[in-house]
Amino acid sequence: MKITLIGPTYPYKGGIAHYTTLMYRALKARHEVTMVSYKLQYPKFLFKKEQKDYSNKSFCIEETQYLIHTANPFNWLNSAFKLKKMNADVIIIEWWHPYFAPCYYVMCKLLKKTKILFLCHNVFPHERFPFDRILCKMVMKQGNYFVVQSHLDEKDLLSIKKDAKYVVTPHPTYNAFKMQNLSMEKAREQLGIAASGQAVLFFGFVREYKGLKYLLRAMPSIKKRFPHLQLWVVGDFGGDREEYMEIIEGEGIGENVRLVEGYIPDRDVEQYFAAADLVVLPYISATQSGIAQIAYGFEKPVIVTDVGGLPDVVEDGKTGYVVESQNEAAIADAVVKFYENQSEIDWEQNIRNAAGEFSWETMVSRIENLLQSN
Repeated sequence: MKITLIGPTYPYKGGIAHYTTLMYRALKARHEVTMVSYKLQYPKFLFKKEQKDYSNKSFCIEETQYLIHTANPFNWLNSAFKLKKMNADVIIIEWWHPYFAPCYYVMCKLLKKTKILFLCHNVFPHERFPFDRILCKMVMKQGNYFVVQSHLDEKDLLSIKKDAKYVVTPHPTYNAFKMQNLSMEKAREQLGIAASGQAVLFFGFVREYKGLKYLLRAMPSIKKRFPHLQLWVVGDFGGDREEYMEIIEGEGIGENVRLVEGYIPDRDVEQYFAAADLVVLPYISATQSGIAQIAYGFEKPVIVTDVGGLPDVVEDGKTGYVVESQNEAAIADAVVKFYENQSEIDWEQNIRNAAGEFSWETMVSRIENLLQSN
């Protein structure tokens, strides 16, 4: 097929940009693909932090066309004209936030003779706001096909487009961060972690819905069983940083929590996952998570909460544990159980056994079947 893929890619930062690059490569192996990204993704008044990272070109797609200015209606018209001239069999648009609704709505209207597939990272935004449902519905109505990556998103999609033609397929594994093939021993040496110590990782942007507070409040119980265990919190805090600092001080866990604040460049991701025994996602709400799939890329088990699509990607007791959301006691019990059963369960082999379900090739095959069946 002749495919145009629209989404963020290098030099844009973050998990969706990484996803776009890996999706492009998987599609490109079997089809003719044109990569289209943004002249401007978010205006600075909406996203004040740096949006781009030029330091590592491993996720670069050299032939990317940076066409779309998401805040300029005149550009939408011009971009739609250029997309139409590409004469694609299908345009795949990555969707994750209603901010893009006006831009994509206008472009899809102008491209009405071209098949449109929305690849949904989530149908509705993680942090809801007034009128978001109306904006999402307005855009989803323009799509011919949909890929959703959790049963929660399936339900959300059908709530605004009952006749949607779609496929449910899990978020594929991020396997491109092994840039140095660091051993656990070498990674721990770099980070100053004892070779025989316990290291648990929370990774990514710290937002309220990610439930870090519950993991921090679980730490005193974990500490009773493993006094020297280290929880590594690696990522960029939002405006409520002080709330987390107060919890750390109040729970008396300062010696057990290591903070690495700020955006982590792609080349530095590996050392944190390679050094960890276990990755914890104590989310309050979620559709799916790229963090779990980065962990699987390093064959690391995960503890997730029973929200959204997170339980869909964990085989409880084999590739990790599923626990009740907003329950610090359940999180603590799971961490302790992991270490007590560490030598009895072959976590790495179990994750390898599940790899086919989470491969990019599987994702592409399911997209092909969706398009061919309709």
